[in-house]
Amino acid sequence: MLPSPIGDNRRRWWEIAIVLGLSLGASAVYSLISFINISTKDVPLSDQSTGLNQSESTRQWLDFSYQFLGPFFQLMPVALVVYLLWQPGRTGFARLGLDLRSPWRDLGRGAVLFLVIGIPGIGVYALGRALGATVAVSTFPDPSYWWTIPILVFSAIRAGLQEEVIVVGYLFTRLREIGWGWWTIILSTSVLRGSYHLYQGVGPFFGNVAMGIVFGWCYKRWGRVMPLVIAHAIIDIVSFVGYPLAVAWWPAIFAAKS
Repeated sequence: MLPSPIGDNRRRWWEIAIVLGLSLGASAVYSLISFINISTKDVPLSDQSTGLNQSESTRQWLDFSYQFLGPFFQLMPVALVVYLLWQPGRTGFARLGLDLRSPWRDLGRGAVLFLVIGIPGIGVYALGRALGATVAVSTFPDPSYWWTIPILVFSAIRAGLQEEVIVVGYLFTRLREIGWGWWTIILSTSVLRGSYHLYQGVGPFFGNVAMGIVFGWCYKRWGRVMPLVIAHAIIDIVSFVGYPLAVAWWPAIFAAKS
């Protein structure tokens, strides 16, 4: 007896809920709570700040351990969805387009996406700061350690893999199997992408929704998640590593107020 489509879809929904509960769905809930918190304070958003990749200990080996293990374990849901999408005769990597079949084409497309999304994204952030709709985001830990830059690069690659593989590759695959239309998937996953950035304020929410729409359209066209991972990783590497320069050159926009 063949399984019913209704039973298959119910199982897919449970699977999606578990994957998101272990990853970016949980981040979206925490981000929403954080947004409510910062929005209801007496302090304007422009005077508030949040941090990414911040030091966790004054002891170097402990700080390194925290900085490495955090991104490492956040990659486990990525491994999970690759495993869940595995089929007889076709790996999860192949289904997602997360492989090295066309490295130069993927790299070129990723670089173009970085130029299309990354530079305007910095502008959206700066505008949000100027309008008082975005908190200051610090992305640099202790600069005195030799491993600071490599850890920031690792964190950026983790973000690219986690967000693009789960929100685009995995969700697009499962929601198409359930029967959703392309634009319903693109718009809904874009809102999800924006929601787990709400802790930064309104500006990053809309900026990431726009990013999700562009990335979703590209995934529908190319059928590969690798260019999106490359673009996202480059955007975050520039943002993380370039943060001290941005603060030095434009302190009124990028520096957190003490």
